[in-house]
Amino acid sequence: MEQEYIIKNVNSFELKDIFDCGQCFRWNEEQDGSYTGVFKGNVLNVRKDGKDVYFKGICIDDIKKIVENYFDLNRDYEKIKNELSLIDENMKISTKYGKGIRILNQDLWETIISFIISANNNIPRIKGIIERLSQKYGNEINWNGKIYYTFPTAKQLEKASVQDFRNLGLGFRDIRLFETTKMILEKQINLNNLYKEKDTKVVRDELLKLSGVGPKVADCILLFSDLKRFDVFPIDVWVRRVMNELYIKNDDETKVSKKQIEKLANEKFGNIQGLAQQYLFYWRREFIG
Repeated sequence: MEQEYIIKNVNSFELKDIFDCGQCFRWNEEQDGSYTGVFKGNVLNVRKDGKDVYFKGICIDDIKKIVENYFDLNRDYEKIKNELSLIDENMKISTKYGKGIRILNQDLWETIISFIISANNNIPRIKGIIERLSQKYGNEINWNGKIYYTFPTAKQLEKASVQDFRNLGLGFRDIRLFETTKMILEKQINLNNLYKEKDTKVVRDELLKLSGVGPKVADCILLFSDLKRFDVFPIDVWVRRVMNELYIKNDDETKVSKKQIEKLANEKFGNIQGLAQQYLFYWRREFIG
């Protein structure tokens, strides 16, 4: 059944900042500037008018509860931005630029698979692969005259072969997706236990056991899934570039090590370094280019 929900006079909530900052792959912009996405068995359209945000779609539970959880609405992002902007001028500019970013509480399993697919890949291609995977193995949801597909569970991928994944365009990632699915189904890693563990390093080490999960992918999973660990700093080419240009200033960017960046991020941004990374990354990629 279709449900609707409105949040009036909301701060730190810009659709483009949230959906185009690199954290998610199943949200698409509509002609009217709203975004439609499929997540955790829900299909939702999100539209902003002035300072009000309108949500409408098919939800598996009460829409208010789903929206508050998924969009991390109980966290004070204004306070976080103020805290970060006091660190230095770079953070002041980047938090202003990405003022509407919120880190989504995405399903852990979906985030794992999505970021394994994201390795050495571009966003349109990642989106295409995830869509084809969902169409083939997920469940159908009919809404507004259109068919959407939920992200498949590990169980729904149980009988898929390496070749099946290859046929969807996964390339070298096919075996990784196959092996990780098998590991989860065989409970070699229990995803539910990761929520109970307080030490981020322990959780990270567990994630690194999964096929196709290296340090950067593990950090993205920690930051962007509903594990919600802000004390990680995912490092890719853009992040290395921005950290070198703004802080390290090495003439040869390739000589800047991950260890050096991680140490700096930890000293500078502490336990909210993951958020600092998002603002810097988004600003560097979108604005400076």
